[in-house]
Amino acid sequence: MIKLKQNEVLSTDFLLEEEMIDILTFCLQNPNSSDVEPKKQRLKEIGRELFDDGGVDAMENFFFVVENRIVGEIEKNPKPFRNLWNGITDDWNY
Repeated sequence: MIKLKQNEVLSTDFLLEEEMIDILTFCLQNPNSSDVEPKKQRLKEIGRELFDDGGVDAMENFFFVVENRIVGEIEKNPKPFRNLWNGITDDWNY
């Protein structure tokens, strides 16, 4: 957790969720950008962090929430990016 002000705490999960939404939105809107590959690497790191913190359930929950927000906001589907987390665990295979 990150302490912002007295008695105000922001969950690192929220920060990861927002970062993931930003990265996926960028990649979906700019598929030919040279920045896509480094952003994909960060997505892999986020997947590892999620798995280390909460296992495959955390990965599933995160991706579900992020997918719904992205589809709702920019009407693009981030599902093709799920395979970036393949190899983190045998239980994640897309």
